[in-house]
Amino acid sequence: ADHGSNLQRGFTAVTEVLEKDAPATPGAVLTLAGRQLISTVGGASGPLYGTLLRRTGKALGDADEVTRDQLAQAFAAGVAAVGQLGGSQAGDKTMLDALLPAAEALATSFDGAANAARAGAEATVPLQARKGRASYLGERSIGHQDPGATSSALLVEALAA
Repeated sequence: ADHGSNLQRGFTAVTEVLEKDAPATPGAVLTLAGRQLISTVGGASGPLYGTLLRRTGKALGDADEVTRDQLAQAFAAGVAAVGQLGGSQAGDKTMLDALLPAAEALATSFDGAANAARAGAEATVPLQARKGRASYLGERSIGHQDPGATSSALLVEALAA
């Protein structure tokens, strides 16, 4: 509930700031959204999700229109920045378990990215968390889907829609 509540607060703040004065380009929208998440979401989630969106936005630059290939490259840069910031990798039972396969699949299709993210999140169930708050649970983290991977999959699904 803590993770979900924090993200709800953050994305509500993103919605409010974008309704007031939305930037003109996709990159600027993502950069602003990332900034809002960093400033409003507590714990590690704010900086991680904020970094994902900010780095993706910065990689898109100031282009008025973005192709799927450009978005795929920018999103991959955002995902890499999350891994660097969090010091995690695939299999650590984190948001990267959803984001890495999504980034790879986005090179081919939006639906593929959403499906890959969902499958990546579901694949965290048998894993023992090695990073993040769930790592404190040790073996008790086995058998539960990682919250960060789950929310990341939901984010990718929303962006792909």
